[in-house]
Amino acid sequence: MFRTMTFLSLMSVAMGDILITPTPAIAQQSPNPQPVEAPAQVTTVAEGLEHPWGLTFLPDGRMLVTERPGRLRLVTKDGQVSPPLKGLPQVYAEGQGGLLDVTLDPNFASNRLVYISYAEPGEGGVAGTAVARGRLNEATTALEGVQVVFRQEPKVKGPNHFGSRLVFSPDGKLFITTGERFAFRPAQNLSTDLGKIIRINPDGSVPNDNPFVGREGVRPEIWSYGHRNVQGAAINPETGALWTDEFGPMGGDEVNIPEAGHNYGWPLVSWGQHYNGDNIPDPPTRPDLAQPIYYWNPVISPSGMAFYTGNAFPTWRGNLLIGGLSAQALVRLTLDGAQVTDEQRFAMDDRIRDVNQGPDGFLYLLTDNSDGRILRIAPSYVPP
Repeated sequence: MFRTMTFLSLMSVAMGDILITPTPAIAQQSPNPQPVEAPAQVTTVAEGLEHPWGLTFLPDGRMLVTERPGRLRLVTKDGQVSPPLKGLPQVYAEGQGGLLDVTLDPNFASNRLVYISYAEPGEGGVAGTAVARGRLNEATTALEGVQVVFRQEPKVKGPNHFGSRLVFSPDGKLFITTGERFAFRPAQNLSTDLGKIIRINPDGSVPNDNPFVGREGVRPEIWSYGHRNVQGAAINPETGALWTDEFGPMGGDEVNIPEAGHNYGWPLVSWGQHYNGDNIPDPPTRPDLAQPIYYWNPVISPSGMAFYTGNAFPTWRGNLLIGGLSAQALVRLTLDGAQVTDEQRFAMDDRIRDVNQGPDGFLYLLTDNSDGRILRIAPSYVPP
């Protein structure tokens, strides 16, 4: 049995009463709808990708796609896949580790900077989540001048729970989601980056308005804590707020709206149980901790997410779309503010790792397997 119930209070005293009490809320539980056929055309754009993990669009409509073993590729609109780009750092490609997300700098048109997250190896078999940026050369064959802008501290042993999504907020700050490296308690320890959402400036420096800046013994890059393994993140276009999805243990996958300085409870509380069957207290037993807005029991294994803003599916505007790995589905959440009013699951018959809206308003999904694909989701009828 994991003895975690006294850890938060002990840490609170040690850190000098740094807890920020959230506004109480009642999390909604998914009704677990049965998957249905998507009301759309599903087309394979490209295939033969080895565990693709992250995708982002260049201004000309081409895609940058990561493969977990450590390759970054360029994919054209008609599905031609380039050789691996040069200049990438070495990755720890074990278990859930490897090359993870990719995104463009908000000023990419002028600086051509590309950001990648990955599991970075260290001496003695340890590893941790890292983020680097480099300039995409004009030939689009390499990242040049690659620099690390974030390293998760400390690096630890183990192949699981690296996170990691990259999202720029409207004010130009970079959010980095992480995992607690399957180590449980460090998610509550503010002297580590494990199990935290990180907020930094694009160059890696820490914004002055981060919630823990100036706190002794606390890492100033931390935005929120008490997270297990956050693999999906997106900015709500209506509010500018960060939304995330997070893996629960045996049950209890979550959608959160992480607020500055708030504690999201892992491993003190969860809507799931430990894998050995040991109980974890439900979140309402700790009103001092932030709750998710929505959770799944049984799990869907949520990964990449996107808010839909396009015109191809007008009735989906404002909806939150999430890739389900174990659910093998595209999950559509209809929202009213922070309330989920409906859930649909569209059967994809494959593990969905990432969800993106393309410049054409269609959806582009990554399937997570050794022969991974890019899928395009378009309306059943597209006007000529």
